[in-house]
Amino acid sequence: MRRLVFFLGLCVICVLIGYGIHTLFYPLSSDNDVEKETINGEIFNKDILLQKAHSLSQKSYQAPSEVSGDLKKLNYDQYRNIRFVREKGPWYGQRKPFEIQFFHPGALFNNEVMINEVVNGKTRPIAYSPSFFDFGENQKLQSNSASGYAGFRLHYPLNNEFYFDELISFLGASYFRALGRGQKYGLSARGLAIDTGLETGEEFPIFREFWIEKPQRWVKTVTVYALLDSPSIVGAYTFIIRPGSVTIVDVDAVLFTRKKINKLGIAPLTSMYLFGENTKNRFDDHRPEVHDSDGLLIWNHNNEVLWRPLDNSKYLRISSFEDNNPRGYGLMQRDINPGHYLDFEAHYELRPSAWVEPLSDWGKGHVELVEIPSIQEIHDNIVAFWVPEREVEAGQRLDYQYRIYWSRQTPIKTKVAPVTATHTGIGGVSGMLEVHKRKFVIDFDLNEETTLKDLDEKKLTAEVSASEGEILGTHVMVNPVTKGITLYFDFKPNGKTSELRALLRKNNEIVSEVWSYQWLP
Repeated sequence: MRRLVFFLGLCVICVLIGYGIHTLFYPLSSDNDVEKETINGEIFNKDILLQKAHSLSQKSYQAPSEVSGDLKKLNYDQYRNIRFVREKGPWYGQRKPFEIQFFHPGALFNNEVMINEVVNGKTRPIAYSPSFFDFGENQKLQSNSASGYAGFRLHYPLNNEFYFDELISFLGASYFRALGRGQKYGLSARGLAIDTGLETGEEFPIFREFWIEKPQRWVKTVTVYALLDSPSIVGAYTFIIRPGSVTIVDVDAVLFTRKKINKLGIAPLTSMYLFGENTKNRFDDHRPEVHDSDGLLIWNHNNEVLWRPLDNSKYLRISSFEDNNPRGYGLMQRDINPGHYLDFEAHYELRPSAWVEPLSDWGKGHVELVEIPSIQEIHDNIVAFWVPEREVEAGQRLDYQYRIYWSRQTPIKTKVAPVTATHTGIGGVSGMLEVHKRKFVIDFDLNEETTLKDLDEKKLTAEVSASEGEILGTHVMVNPVTKGITLYFDFKPNGKTSELRALLRKNNEIVSEVWSYQWLP
């Protein structure tokens, strides 16, 4: 009995201590409960946002206001010296699950955007104030002429309950990026891509205005509304953000076109690929690999899973993968071994993958991959998006719903063996290398969910093809290091661009992802 009383007393003490620690990091709100807060503002909801977007699409495009003077002249280090003061945040100290912080305009981020708070169905603007920021060594900027923010970020206790980690940020044009637990920022998403990779030049839509729903105390999601604008199109966006080990962002995009668009890119993802196993010979760098993503993954409506390793060649590459209502696509950071990067500042092994899953009927079209030559890791040079087959004319309404998973592992579960690495080099065998051939070595992973239950390579056959040139010396074997399957083959090019394709079969059944590669002469 005494032990029971002692145990119960100990439990009470632990609860009280935990509550005390919790209130330290989640300060109590005032007597006027924030949950019942009312404001004198205009009514706001999704229908009103749609009306705003449609009305704006009937008018000529007007570029947003920009900051000027010293703010526009800031360099990278000077801009980073301007920091938001957390205690000045509009949700700080209100025991909310999320906090909001703002980015100051300046340097590369000169467009000023309006940011509003939605409380119980009514909206009010969050006015700009220089007192929200610590200007560091830029003290003279405290009396600047800015009238808005460059963007904002939401914070959430993602990795532990005592610290508000950065969860998602909206900054620059229509860019946004999110994090799951244990991740570091890498690739980004965009609201829309227009004419990417065309000689006429790319058009960059912007998020002109945001509305952020003030969350209730114990909710696990937060909703952001955005008004997208560009010379060609206006969009009403709804983002429902669910943080976790895999952070999920549900996107509802309603688009109103001002004029005909040659190439409309839906759900674009933007990343960086400098070099990896298949391109390391082009860079004199102490690190083995440098990239935020290492491949494009596509799951098409025929249940085929395709893996395209990213590349950084001397020339612009544009690849198209036709489909009808795709199951999904994404830019993946599959290699999460820190020893493969040896960069303990950038931590590329902690960069998230982003997987786009359509939630509505997307119809016919293609996933497009654009790979831009780059010699520096500071530039995003990879873009992937969906291009609808039907022409986009002026005066149309287009609706797209999709979900983006931000994770360290591929969020889809298939029974085929995934590709984990692609190596290339001079063809031939040891001691008899032939420079007119290229050797490809492809590693496939085996796990409990794949259909490759045993490691008997004699039961496996490789199917390798090339649209131009010749495939030679195909060989499949068990890899004692990776504990998976490795496929070897030589490719003899004929001077033309060739689409290479490889997969594994067992008893005539496809048991691996389809490896796809574009060879440029």
